[in-house]
Amino acid sequence: MKKSNEYQNKLGELIQLIKKLRAPDGCPWDQKQKKEDLGKYILEEAYEVVDSIDRKNPQELKEELGDLLFQILFLTEISAESNLFSLGDVMDGINEKMIRRHPHVFGKEKVNSVQEVKENWQKIKKQERHQQNKEENLFSSIPLSFPALKRAQKITSIASTYGFDWKDAQGILEKLREELQEFDHAVKTGSKNKIEEELGDILFTIVNLSRFFSVDAETALSRTTKKFLQRFSYITEKLSSLGITPAEATMTRMDDLWNEAKAKDLK
Repeated sequence: MKKSNEYQNKLGELIQLIKKLRAPDGCPWDQKQKKEDLGKYILEEAYEVVDSIDRKNPQELKEELGDLLFQILFLTEISAESNLFSLGDVMDGINEKMIRRHPHVFGKEKVNSVQEVKENWQKIKKQERHQQNKEENLFSSIPLSFPALKRAQKITSIASTYGFDWKDAQGILEKLREELQEFDHAVKTGSKNKIEEELGDILFTIVNLSRFFSVDAETALSRTTKKFLQRFSYITEKLSSLGITPAEATMTRMDDLWNEAKAKDLK
């Protein structure tokens, strides 16, 4: 109970700090902020949280979580100032939602797998939309601001819960080969629009393949990009030690250094 009170006190202190920043004698920049201004900051902080998780740095993660929490509370305070809702409303809402969407924990529902949990979650969401008289759109809950890979994976995941999915991975691989052939044909025709379309089809198919193997496509690509940067950094450092710039190096030399970096397992 003592720990609970400590958390409440610290949360209260942070809220009061935000109120002070927004007050007439506070910070001009913070006073000026509107709800529409904060979306980009919340996205940036959320990405930095994910980065710190990937770097396995607890101290950095603690700091980034604090930055994200600040933005969430700041947005909540702006909404409270306009009498739209309070922090208490936000906390009540998420508490009720989590209880409602976990009937196998807080109710009498029985589940035998993670897949059943996911299917129940989507059914409950559908019931909620119906009760709230929301437009009957299975994908309306997926933010348009999501990165394209993550949005595609979320959409195909929802579609799969309604049976619209491949029977096995082999079917997806066959589709990928088909899309590659269509891309090759588009390249030969020289149509930029068609090339873009076929590339999109390839990426969408690969997202399906990722989902089928329970791999987050966004995370997989981010890690591969990180690996590329580390290995290319190795190349530039080695070239620099020889007094050579990347522009001056031959492709053969850079390939050799790439293989060196790969052998050192720079991931």
